[in-house]
This record gives sequence, structure tokens and C-alpha cells, in this order.
Amino acid sequence: MSDIFKSGFVAIVGRPNVGKSTLLNRIIGQKIAIMSDKAQTTRNKIQGVYTTEDAQVVFIDTPGIHKPKHKLGDFMVKVALNTFREVDLIYFVIDADAGLGRGDEFIIQKLEQVDTPVFLLINKIDLVSPDELIQLIETYREKLDFAEIIPISALEGNNVPNLLEETIEHLEEGPMYYPEDQITDHPERFIISELIREQVLSLTREEVPHSVAVVIEGIEKNPKTEKLTIMATIIVERSTQKGIIIGKQGQMLKQIGMRARKEIELLLGSKVFLEVWVKVQKNWRDKEHYLQDYGFDQDEY
Repeated sequence: MSDIFKSGFVAIVGRPNVGKSTLLNRIIGQKIAIMSDKAQTTRNKIQGVYTTEDAQVVFIDTPGIHKPKHKLGDFMVKVALNTFREVDLIYFVIDADAGLGRGDEFIIQKLEQVDTPVFLLINKIDLVSPDELIQLIETYREKLDFAEIIPISALEGNNVPNLLEETIEHLEEGPMYYPEDQITDHPERFIISELIREQVLSLTREEVPHSVAVVIEGIEKNPKTEKLTIMATIIVERSTQKGIIIGKQGQMLKQIGMRARKEIELLLGSKVFLEVWVKVQKNWRDKEHYLQDYGFDQDEY
């Protein structure tokens, strides 16, 4: 370790579906945040820890900032905005191909109210021409005094090493907050539930909107075989959604379970037997006691 050790907290903010979770997974080198081409996939703050010999950066991936339509949406936006005052640096991620939108303008208005340095990260640069990129940089430069403007491709990893170097350069000397081999502060149960929810979003596509939650009912280890049995319940709001997730002769639920099990085994490094049920809880996204039961405790924020 060098004589000077730097550390700090970085919030990753932006509109839904601009690649925030993809960037976090790229930085950490392992999937800790689920990815989907559906908006508002991330619902809670997910912390990823990046540690080198002379620095530790704790990244907070936040829900996409959007106009809420229910209590869950209110919670998601509150979580994202509250991180602005908790961190040493903010990554404002935009989609190069989408240009400047009303959602970006809203976020910029919020960023104007904080003293925290902001990096503008222009993601998905592989989708635009160099001339379009230059024009986009000029457009955003007029909107806010960014500490840095860095074009990247989170999916391909382009310019991410440079981003990390610039990030550490901006941080001050500080302690190591987490053990050097720890990559997230979330318990395994949370990540397992997210990996199952990711497969629901992936396989059901537009048929089942974001009225899905996943609850881990229990995890048991067989002492002889070391194999884990994980029991999970997928929560939906309507019986028609339950039918879609189960599918004809249970085939959709079987596919969800099979694909989720593979991801969970990669995460845990052990064989897993996954049992998944589906339960209807009408309008759970607008009922505070259900939000708390499913891990969205508004009192924490």
C-alpha cells in the first residue's frame, strides 16, 4: 500500500435506462445490480465497493429519476435525490443517443442546488458519431459547471479505466471503509431476489410491468452435499400477471427459475436448488406496509 490512501463515496445518478447499473457492474467486475432494457429496473440504493492498493471508492447506484406514478415511484426518486448530499462526488450519466431530455433538465436543476462535484458521463458513445458527441458536450457544458466531462461505453468498458483514475484523483485522503475483498454492502438475500426479478423482467417483457417484487422466504444448506435450497416468492398485483409468470403448464416459471439459478450459482459459487412460487398482492406498490415488507422502507430515507 502507498503512504497516501484515498477514499470516498460516489453516487451514480441519471434518468432511467441510461446504463447506471451496467456501469456499476463494469467497475466492480461482477454483477451486483440487475440490468434490463426496461426503465426503472433499480429500486433501491445498491452499493458497490471498488478497492485498489491506494484507494477505495464506494459507488451508490440509484433508481432512475422519473415522474412518480405510485408510492413505490415516490420512494425511488426520494432515494436517488437524497444521495446527492451523502457523497463526495456525483456521476451524472446520460445516454449519448437520446440527447438532452426533460428528465435530464430536471436532474440538472437538482444538481445546481448542491456543492458536490459532478462528473458528466456520456454513456453509449458507440451509438453516435464524433461530431454528434462534440455537439452534445457543448450543449451540456452550457447547462452546468461540471468537474469533468467523460465519454464512456459502460457496456464495452471504453474509457472506464480513465474515469476511475480521474475519480480517485478528485477524492481526499481517507480510511478503508470495507474489507478489501468486499464488493457490496447488500446481503446475499437481496442480490438473490434481484437476480430472480431480473429474469422475470427479461422473459415476460411488456406483458408484466414493474409490479413485481421477489421475497426470499428461506435459504437452507444440506450439510452432506453443501447444496443450497433457496425458497422464493414472486409477488404480482393481478391474477392475470400470475398466469403470465407461471405460463402454459408452468413453462415460464420453469424458465425463470432455471435462468435465475444459473446466475445465483455464479454469485454464490455453489450448487443451488431453487423453489419459486407466485403470489398475488393487489396494488402492493401503493401500500406502505407491503413496501416495508418487500424492502422499501421509506423511514430510512
